[in-house]
Amino acid sequence: MLLPLTAPAADLVALDAEQQRAFDIDLIGPLAADARLSRRYPAEVAVPNRQLRVVAAPQGGVLETLKVAEGEQVTAGQIIAELRSPDLVDIQSQYVEGLIRLELAESQLARDRKLQREGVIAERRLLESQAKQRELATLVEQRRQLLELAGLAEADIANLTRTRRLSSTLPIHAPIAGVVLEQMVSTGQSMAAADPLYRIAELDPLWLEIHVPVGQLDGLSIGNHVFLTRQGTAGKIITIGRMVHGRDQGVLVRAEIREGSEQLRPGQFVEVQLMAALGTRSSDGEAVQGWRLPSSALVRDGDATYVFIAREGGFAVAPVTLLGEEEQSVVVRGPLAADDQVAISGVVALKAAWLGGE
Repeated sequence: MLLPLTAPAADLVALDAEQQRAFDIDLIGPLAADARLSRRYPAEVAVPNRQLRVVAAPQGGVLETLKVAEGEQVTAGQIIAELRSPDLVDIQSQYVEGLIRLELAESQLARDRKLQREGVIAERRLLESQAKQRELATLVEQRRQLLELAGLAEADIANLTRTRRLSSTLPIHAPIAGVVLEQMVSTGQSMAAADPLYRIAELDPLWLEIHVPVGQLDGLSIGNHVFLTRQGTAGKIITIGRMVHGRDQGVLVRAEIREGSEQLRPGQFVEVQLMAALGTRSSDGEAVQGWRLPSSALVRDGDATYVFIAREGGFAVAPVTLLGEEEQSVVVRGPLAADDQVAISGVVALKAAWLGGE
């Protein structure tokens, strides 16, 4: 039978070995900790902006062929659709007409140069021929750029320049290598210029977008780790927002996932935990040591928190400050050392003894 002890003022709960066995007390050593894990937060998987493209119809027309569908891999420059566009014929015709006029002007310039050297024509006529050739060369370049804006690839323009053969079929190319996330149209649909056809994304790396309550931002900084608890992978924080979202009073924290991104899909919600620095410093500015213990080691009395540290003849009652609560553990600050042994079971009986129970 234990003797009653005075309440919190007691420094030691006296217990012999037999009483410790009766209380079924287990001990564990505290682990040094300089960071804590947050509670679990939902996070949405998103594609980084720089890796996402919307493919739109460069000209109005009728969608003749769709060559890929949602979920397919594409390579940069691959033809993913074909559009029949009467407007394209007109643009090509103007380009070919410009080419023909430029060729005639270049032939005329070559003749005038020869005649001017022989003294047959005046220099003014040669200058007029040079000005006309430059004007037409500029016009052809402008019409070439119009073909590029219309969606023709460099190889298509080169083929048109060589063959002078007009076509109303406009091939649409993938701007990047990636996966087709969404198909927004169907074959035979009438399209206006700039109507979206596909969304294509490169899926490595990916982003996690996490709304963290504004009161839980302490210790979070760019570069901290973010752990995906079910997927068994991790990423790093790349941005911490400055705006508090009114709907949930959360701040957007964005992390980048490079390893294990193949397990994730855009739009998916996952559970994450964030690693946060303890953010506690002593009066001289030095970082204060934190200790990680199982949650069962803590004893609360009013607003104060304590642990029981094994000592000769019993257990010392040590006040601690709770710095963070994790899944099954806590991070505390207090008078602990790496070689201490802390009670993690039987603590209810220890508390009763400490507060004056039997």
